[in-house]
Amino acid sequence: MTAPLILVITSLEDVTADRVIVALNKRDVPVARLDPADIGPDLVFGARIGPGAPVWGGRLRTASCEVELGEVAAVYYRRPTPYSARYLHLPAQQRDFASAEARHGLGGVLNHLHGAFYVNHPGAITAADFKPAQLQQAAQLGLEIPSTLVTNDVKQARAFAADHGPVIYKTFRGLPRDENGHSGAIWAQRVDADTFDDTLSVTAHLFQAEIPKTGDVRVTVVGRRVFAQQIAAPDGALDWRRGDWDALLHAPIAVPAPIEATLHSYLAAFGLVFGCFDFALTGDGREPEDWVFIECNPNGQWGWLPDADDITTAFADILSTSTEGDGVR
Repeated sequence: MTAPLILVITSLEDVTADRVIVALNKRDVPVARLDPADIGPDLVFGARIGPGAPVWGGRLRTASCEVELGEVAAVYYRRPTPYSARYLHLPAQQRDFASAEARHGLGGVLNHLHGAFYVNHPGAITAADFKPAQLQQAAQLGLEIPSTLVTNDVKQARAFAADHGPVIYKTFRGLPRDENGHSGAIWAQRVDADTFDDTLSVTAHLFQAEIPKTGDVRVTVVGRRVFAQQIAAPDGALDWRRGDWDALLHAPIAVPAPIEATLHSYLAAFGLVFGCFDFALTGDGREPEDWVFIECNPNGQWGWLPDADDITTAFADILSTSTEGDGVR
């Protein structure tokens, strides 16, 4: 038998995962990295299950590593390339078929490695990635949330704006890639109800009452460790993500104990180990009522934060523990 190892599932360009891998290497923790979209000659696998062998076993081989599936103690699931990217050269029907087969076959095995500790499990990420689910869970746990309407009805949108103005609009997801492979974003923005028309009926829209905020906070939770940074854009933008991230102003901020406890409950409700929470502050942040929940990214970025080194250590700690047989399963 080989030593228990940590399997990192992500794209080659993922510099955030690079940080954690370097930290694990320094601890001499066995690590293997792969991108499932490499399936083909560069990623070959065979997984077996049957009478007398009730869990998936077998071997997976890439150009740089060989993995015994039964020896994977933890999976750090980051941001793998979509399977569809592997098959762009195929006609649409064949592309969709091959992508689905790879996702359900290879992905189905990788997502169900017996006894492995997932940070985070892709199924949990998917469930927690829906903004309606996030807002409802946060509200049920007692967090303050903005008044929110999800609709495709222009009359309801206008009525909501009349009752809760000023109103902001935000997307549920980022813009998909265009035909040239470029992606983009539509940032949270104030909207004028006078511009609403029947084109709203085409798809779902998310409107929220604008919070009269004094600041924004990003809270990164890894296991039981909590890291919080107050963030400000020099130009005072409504959505700090829309500008130059290198120009953002950061300051550490203490999270009130009741809020911190609720964040752990939130992650537990979705079966998550890690999450990046965004809050709007309505005061100085000392009281729980100053904190208004905006969203939680269950697979968020954190490598750009000032405390990224400490967050890296937290990831290395929780993943390393799993190889010692003490990880939470």
